[in-house]
Amino acid sequence: MASSQAPTATEYIVHHLTHLSTGKQKFIVDFSVVNIDTIFFSVACLALTLWLLHRAARAATAGVPGRFQAFVEMVVELVEEQSKSIVHGDRSFIAPLAITVFVWIFMMNAIDLIPVDLFPWIALNVFGIHYLRPLPTADVNGTIGMSLGVLLLMIYYGIKIKGLGGWLHELFTAPFGAHPLLWPFNFLLNLIEYLAKMVSLGMRLFGNMYAGELLFFLIALLGGTWAFRADGSLLLALGQVLAGTAWWLFHVLIITLQAFIFMMLTLVYIGQAHEGH
Repeated sequence: MASSQAPTATEYIVHHLTHLSTGKQKFIVDFSVVNIDTIFFSVACLALTLWLLHRAARAATAGVPGRFQAFVEMVVELVEEQSKSIVHGDRSFIAPLAITVFVWIFMMNAIDLIPVDLFPWIALNVFGIHYLRPLPTADVNGTIGMSLGVLLLMIYYGIKIKGLGGWLHELFTAPFGAHPLLWPFNFLLNLIEYLAKMVSLGMRLFGNMYAGELLFFLIALLGGTWAFRADGSLLLALGQVLAGTAWWLFHVLIITLQAFIFMMLTLVYIGQAHEGH
């Protein structure tokens, strides 16, 4: 009877892909719906990121550093070198921003390394919450929201470096020229460029993390077919352990790489805002 009540593979995946939200989405773009789980885990990871960086800054010493301090110093040095080679200007805000972005996205991505049923089980059995999707970077709303922040920084630094007049002038005169008949084409092309950078930045992170999350669900289904019998289903359970371990180890590289790519593209886009066409 227990097996008859168990969800099918499709029901299992659909359940795990359903957000804890304020309502059901009715349109492709529906601003009336808020994914509460995405916001909660994003803010929680950001708080953890700021605490870790604050702790590293307070614990920094001039003597022989510990392992934690040495790791943070290595990350800071790496980001500082990258920002120095990409952004030609004041980096007093940009370099710390890049470090925060890298660590924050890594923390959010690392949620995917936690067993996929753990958080939903806690939500259901402790808090009575039936739906919970804890991976913020597998939600396109979260990744596009972060890329929107990068877009606003691009516009801010473009205006700050070139002045409002210079930024508007470039917006309407580059890349084809300053002739008035070319203004609409220049503006349209620059607008598309801004939007393409924002969308591609968010979609790249979302696509990779969504695919990784979905693969973890599929691997989890292998073990779910084992009914504690010494038959062929036992091989599926063993396959889950082997495939899950292999994908978990490989996924450590993926989540780190995706955080690094997002940070690097953030630096590149802000660096481009410092330069003219």
